[in-house]
Amino acid sequence: MDNATTPQASTKNATSLIVAQGNKWHTPFVFLAVASIIMSVTFAGWMAMLNNFVIEQAAFTGAEIGMLQSLREIPGFLAFTAIFVLLVFTEQVFALISLCLLSIGVAITGLFPSIYGLYATTVLMSIGFHYYETLNTSLSLQWFKKDEAAAKLGQLMSIKSAASLLCYGLIWLGFSVFSANYQVMYLFFGLSGLLLTLWLAFAMPKFPMEHAQHKKIILRKRYSLYYLLTFLAGARRQIFVVFAGFLMVEKFGYSVQQITVLYMINHVINFFLAPKIGVWIAKVGERKALTLEYLGLITVFVGYALVESANVAAVLYVIDHLFFAMAIALKTYFQKIADPKDIASSAGVSFSINHIAAVVIPATFGLIWLYDHSLVFYAGAVFAVLSLTASQFVNTSKKMAAL
Repeated sequence: MDNATTPQASTKNATSLIVAQGNKWHTPFVFLAVASIIMSVTFAGWMAMLNNFVIEQAAFTGAEIGMLQSLREIPGFLAFTAIFVLLVFTEQVFALISLCLLSIGVAITGLFPSIYGLYATTVLMSIGFHYYETLNTSLSLQWFKKDEAAAKLGQLMSIKSAASLLCYGLIWLGFSVFSANYQVMYLFFGLSGLLLTLWLAFAMPKFPMEHAQHKKIILRKRYSLYYLLTFLAGARRQIFVVFAGFLMVEKFGYSVQQITVLYMINHVINFFLAPKIGVWIAKVGERKALTLEYLGLITVFVGYALVESANVAAVLYVIDHLFFAMAIALKTYFQKIADPKDIASSAGVSFSINHIAAVVIPATFGLIWLYDHSLVFYAGAVFAVLSLTASQFVNTSKKMAAL
């Protein structure tokens, strides 16, 4: 009787065997890698051209760009609703649907060069983007083992950087060599993402999940530090995404080609360093990694507030982007303290918490920007100080994880 197996175990083993014996590319990591390429190509293309597009063709000021970014973050705030959609679709299928929405939203962005047109296409794109990011976090933490998660997340970040780098190169060629317009470029990247998503849907098998996930909203006291760090990370991310790039265009007059080159530099660095950062985080631990990140961010945000040189601003922008790789530490911290059955629900909840600040900050700080842009970045430094303080309580020991 020792060799007896349950029907459920037999089914699970058979499914795993089919996947293992199939095409060697039919693995969860490859699925996430291709999905990451789709997300990067579409979103990077949308973001790289955004500031120039809205200023040149829709006459945006800081107030309008702040409102657009606040609208973009509303779907992120509602990411907790993903757990209810999972009552109908599996996480893998829902991820593919999300990538389709993202791609379609990007494809039609250039066709509506007006304030309300951009608000509408941005919300559509954002629904796909934020649901996918929620599911990507959940699937990664479920499919990767704890001892390999940091390294694999670093590899995925490197792949995303390579895809973004290709995207920026195509944008530079499109505008500099072929004199393309925004409508053509947005359509190109959106349709490319859609075609890749369809390929992924038909080429990849359905992968088994080791733990059945809770299909309800989960909030636990022992995750409270993670929730706090996630909230503060959302505030910091918005100041970078919305206002750092806008500073480069509005104050220093960067063209779309120059912004694209700057993005390319960011991703070349991340392509080589992200896998090493993942391995380093696994070695030194999450608390040390987060401490280094937040100390660096305090310096960067103060630098943004004071900078008067376009070249120095560019250096700050590159350093700021590099710290995004440290986000791996926050994910692996949660993986180590979480009940495996909580991951899908908690991914949605934490994404919503991350976007509480994201909904409020762009519009509010957009008005502050009109008065004094340096105040926006001093506020970012304050968020970094709060994050640094909270990160000192990070503990991934088995005793703490069991509390």
